[in-house]
This record gives sequence, C-alpha cells and structure tokens, in this order.
Amino acid sequence: MIRLFSQYVSPKSLLLAALEAVLIALSLVFAVRLRFWNSTVAFQAYTDLPHFAWQAAVVVFIYQMCFYCNNLYDSHSTERRDDEALRLAQSLGAASLLLGLLYCLVPSLLVGHGVFLLNMILAGGFLLLSRIAVDKLWLAAPAQNILVLGVGPLASTVAREITARQDLKLHLVGLVQETPPSPGQPQMLFGHPLIGAADELESLVEKHRVSRIIVAIEDRRGTLPTAALVRLRVRGIGVEDSHSTIAGLTGRVWLNTVRPSWFVFSDGFRRSRRTALFKRTGDICFGVLGFILSLPIMLAVALAVKLDSKGPALYRQVRVGWKGREFEILKFRSMRVDAEVKSGAQWAVVNDPRITRIGKYLRKFRLDELPQFVNVIRGDMSFVGPRPERPGFVADLREEIPYYDARHSVRPGLTGWAQVEYHYGASVDDAYRKLEYDLFYLKNMSLLFDCAIVFQTVRIVINARQGW
Repeated sequence: MIRLFSQYVSPKSLLLAALEAVLIALSLVFAVRLRFWNSTVAFQAYTDLPHFAWQAAVVVFIYQMCFYCNNLYDSHSTERRDDEALRLAQSLGAASLLLGLLYCLVPSLLVGHGVFLLNMILAGGFLLLSRIAVDKLWLAAPAQNILVLGVGPLASTVAREITARQDLKLHLVGLVQETPPSPGQPQMLFGHPLIGAADELESLVEKHRVSRIIVAIEDRRGTLPTAALVRLRVRGIGVEDSHSTIAGLTGRVWLNTVRPSWFVFSDGFRRSRRTALFKRTGDICFGVLGFILSLPIMLAVALAVKLDSKGPALYRQVRVGWKGREFEILKFRSMRVDAEVKSGAQWAVVNDPRITRIGKYLRKFRLDELPQFVNVIRGDMSFVGPRPERPGFVADLREEIPYYDARHSVRPGLTGWAQVEYHYGASVDDAYRKLEYDLFYLKNMSLLFDCAIVFQTVRIVINARQGW
C-alpha cells in the first residue's frame, strides 16, 4: 500500500497520472514531428531545449490540472467508459481555453496553432487508449492479502474500511482471534471468515500468503502474540496498528477508537519554527496577491449584495482562533440582517431559509469568503487550517467532544481538510466528525499537504460542490 500525506492512495491513480504526463509530452513531440514532417532542421529547431521543455511542462501541468479538477484521477467517479470519455473531452476543452489565455499573457510559451491542435488530438487518443490498457492491467494485477488480528468492534471497523477501499486492490483473507475458537462458534464475522487463532498466526500467514497484518486487539494485555509478530516482522511481513490503518484509509482520526496514549506515542503532530515561518510568509504573500486579484470580483459582489437586500455588504462575526483568541471574521453578508435576532446563534445548514437570493450563489461558489484575505494578511487566519467556530458553539463543543481545543493549536484556515472532506456542519455530531478530520490534518500537517488541500478546494469550487 502506498501512503501520501499518511493516507493510502490508489496505485492505479498514481500510475495513471505518471503515465499520462509522459504521454502528453510525447504527443507534443509527435505533433511537432507531424507539423514539420518534411524538415528535420525545422523539427530540431522547434524542439530546441530548454525552451521546448518549458513549453511541454506547461502543457502537461495544465492538462493534468484539468483532469484532476474533473475527477479523472478519482477511481470512484469514472466507472463508465462513456462518462470517462466525456470527462476527458471536457478537460481537453478546458485546458485549451486556459492555455489560450496563458499564451496571450506569456507569448513565449506558445507552441504554435498547428502543433497545438495536433497535440490535442493526439493526446486525446493516447490518453483514452492508455486508460483502457491500465484498466485491463489493474483487473489482472494480484491483490495484496491482508489479515486482521482481532474480532471485536475495532476489527469490525478495520474490515469495513478495507472492504470499502476497492481502489487499493486489497484482499482481506480473514480475521484471527486471540484465543482458540469455541465449539459452535460462527465461522464468519462481519462478513469475513474467521480463519484461526493467534497461536497459529505464523502458519496462517504462510498458508494465505499474507503480506500485511493489522493488529486490532482492543485489550492487548496478555493477549498480543508478540513473539510471533516479531518473527513475522523481521521476515518482511508488514505489521500495523489498527488506529493508524483506519486513519490512513479514511483520512480522519476515529475518536471513538483511539486512546490518549495513541496521541502521545504515535508519529506526527510535529511543529517547527521553520515550517511556521514558511507557512506565515506564504499566507502573507498569497493573501496580498489573492486580495489584489479578487478586488474587482469583491466590488461586484458588494454591489450585488447591497442591491439584493437591505443591510451592509460586509458582515463581521466573532470567531475563536489560534490559542483560543477571539477575532472578527469578515464575510460578504449572505443572510438577512434579522436572521438571528430572535433565535440567536444557529448552525448554518444546506438550503438555509435565512439565506438571501444572492447569498445562495455566494455560498455555492465560496465568494462570501473572499474578504477573509484581509484576515489572512492580519494574521487572524491562515490559508489552510481548521475552520473557526463561534464562541458560543465552542463553549458547548468543548464540553461534549474530547480534544476539541486541539484545533486551536494552529491558526484557523480559509479552507481545511475537514472542509474538503466533509459536508456542512450543522450539529454536534457533524462537529465531532469534522474534528476527526482536523486532528488528522494536525497530525500530518506540512506545506505539501496544505498545497494538496488548496488544489482540492479549487476542484470543489469549480464543481460547485456543497461544502462548509
């Protein structure tokens, strides 16, 4: 299994992304060769390095970003071949428009009209054929055999999440219990076979050709087959803790399964002054750039809000941020001015009746969040981090949800892992679930992870998916 930002990712998606990067670059070379098929001198001049390499890199990047935004690297969203072909055509069209705009701004990157058209046709054909070939290879590839040590609720969670991740090509051969099975005991647990007891672990691993063991024993005192696990581990068999496996499979820390000792001894939750300095510097630079670029849009939005309903265009609301300090978050007003006069603070919900006509569209495309570039510049917020909540909600959630204040150990964000992975939070249960994603982010926090979250946010906004 391959981990990226401590998450298990599909080898098929990674293979497809790498293969398509090569094919797009090759299609550009072939396009030049076809364009100048009768002149080797012109071909060599056109493909002169390093200038041509930069042109090809830009084409590859734009194409693959469009594929990513159109979910072409998500194995769950492209199950039908006709749907995949349609998404591919849409992505190539969007890439053509973006490249055309880029060429107007930076003419030196232009690859030429004839080459550009040939490249798009060749790339479309190559990519469709490569996806058919990769799908066939993936079906023929052997699955990795997994064994779960344990038969309790924790083992049930692991088994369910492994089964749900068909994109990882995992095969759960069965579960192993701590003690020998009693007469008449069911041979199936949670839809998977009970294949034996812990005292025969080594023979079971050899018999079923297991390459990884997930330890899901809830009370390990006197029941963990330590000696057998050590022997298997030094033989190259992977041994993993169930809590880390569940987090890697789902992208969140399951609070109902972990113990306080897991937070103390597990890897992650690192902070360094250098990372904090880079993160803050990036926040200031991109905050200023984002504010300048979005200023015309913000002026138009402010005018639309004023014309749509009575009240100010900007809305200030107290939120709890870094180290529990309160600050005023800036937003374009998307609700009526009297939305909470009688009811007081309420959770925002999907299709909230308090939202104005223009507010519905502001929220759909996240335009109401644009003034928060000012919060980022001031240091109240970061680009990526847990979403800040209102003081009244925080006081209640502290009492009901363990580790809730951990999310205040970093600056809150314009976007975050919980926001891109979970829907609107409108209850304590939703806040509990979003905290699990926030804890996963805090555990694996890095500048590269932040970049991945920003890219995913862009994809969500483009697709106008309902989120935070």
